Amino acid sequence: MELFVTVMNAVNDIIWHPVMCVFLMCAAIWFTVRLRGIQVRRFKDMVKCLVEKGDNKKDTGLSAFQAFATTVGGRVGTGNIAGTATAIFMGGPGALFWMWVTAILGASTGIVECILGQAYKTRNLGELTGGPAYYMSNGIKNKKFGRALAVLFCIAVFIGPGFLLPAMQTQTAATAIKGAFGIPFIVVGIAMVIIVGVVTMGGIKRIGRVAEVLAPIMCGIYFFITIVIFVMNYKEIPGMFGSIFASAFGKNAVFGGIVGSAVAWGIKRGFFSNDAGNGMSPLISATTDTSHPVKQGLVQGLSVYIDTLLVCSCTGFCILLAGTYNVAADGTGAVLLVEQAPGIQYGISFMQEALRVSIGKAGAMFLAVMLFIFIFTTMLSYSYQLESTCRYLWGENKVVVTIVRILFLVFCLFGILIDGDTIWPMGDIGVGCMLWVNTFSILLLTPQVIRIVKDYENQKKAGLDPLFDPETVGIQDEANVWGTYVEKKKNRGDYENPDLGYNKK
Repeated sequence: MELFVTVMNAVNDIIWHPVMCVFLMCAAIWFTVRLRGIQVRRFKDMVKCLVEKGDNKKDTGLSAFQAFATTVGGRVGTGNIAGTATAIFMGGPGALFWMWVTAILGASTGIVECILGQAYKTRNLGELTGGPAYYMSNGIKNKKFGRALAVLFCIAVFIGPGFLLPAMQTQTAATAIKGAFGIPFIVVGIAMVIIVGVVTMGGIKRIGRVAEVLAPIMCGIYFFITIVIFVMNYKEIPGMFGSIFASAFGKNAVFGGIVGSAVAWGIKRGFFSNDAGNGMSPLISATTDTSHPVKQGLVQGLSVYIDTLLVCSCTGFCILLAGTYNVAADGTGAVLLVEQAPGIQYGISFMQEALRVSIGKAGAMFLAVMLFIFIFTTMLSYSYQLESTCRYLWGENKVVVTIVRILFLVFCLFGILIDGDTIWPMGDIGVGCMLWVNTFSILLLTPQVIRIVKDYENQKKAGLDPLFDPETVGIQDEANVWGTYVEKKKNRGDYENPDLGYNKK
């Protein structure tokens, strides 16, 4: 086990080199500029598209809201609670500000990857499917290079959502439940596997039905808890915000020496939490029946905001208002710059202590239950991401799909064998592998994204409900998944409309 820990930490240091943070932020700024701040300009459309329903009756797919709920369920998990607490520990209160910046800029990356996931989706076993592997292999001009990137991404999915991330989630859930109720790790692990197995064996539709119920409820309850703590600590609110902004820019004398850590950990935990750029959300959003790829891209941009600007902020505010945190002076925790929670392990324990201080012992127990539900919905998302990847590699093979579902449940159990100090490097590796491959690929596909967005905005300017014909932007729809909307465009007279600028007749 000692060798395993050493290897995990070494690999994590390579994957999450500071260059990674610079690369991700540059990509987010690039998409924000090229798409003229679409994540802000089209905010109204984000909300409107959330409730739209598609008209494709040929395939089994998710509604826009089900896909939104599933990706929110996948995004909201340990990264929002333990991850936010870790960012505060390593970078001080200012790390929260840089998580916000990451969300606002990173939403553009999330929009781009989901637009591509929708545009290049196909059909498999009667279900809509797609994701990074499809737009890499079909969208990149050099087909051999695109296929190589697709295979690399598939390997990253096996490493991340397939093995390391489920183990991390199970371990975190088991730690929280044991700390609150004293239930042994093995019992929590087996319970998680059984519950996840019952849902995932029912396929994407069952996952979507469960997620659309749980995701809004759990986010709403978490937000309500934050409001309660705000009311209880209202006198501390101005000081809390002052500390966040002063720490973010090194204006606070206490945190001035770790402003670099605040930026790095804010970006790192921001991207880990909101999944923007790692290719997870396109795997889910590709299953959605929508009339234009940009619509689902905007919906997924909204889910980035919900994840970081709402849920991560709730965690950060609760911890800072309750004062149940420590801050490392050296990036490792061996020396503490601030020690307001003596003897408390950084991570989930910061939030548990915040609720214990503010609400009482019941607060820590409640958080454990909430975290279990958060992690449960995250596991559902991971399961489908792994399954979708297998469909790309092996096609319409029900046997492979079933085997993969079973193996995923085995990987979930692995988490109860791993200690807390090892689990975060494992999770970081899983997300980092996907981020490198996917973000690089969508940067290569920027011209295609611009064409698709231009098509959407031309139709909006003409006062039309945007409908998508992949042929008009140079995409081949061999499975004819867009046929319903192509026919609607013909009947509407789009191809004769000079304002839309189509060459197709």
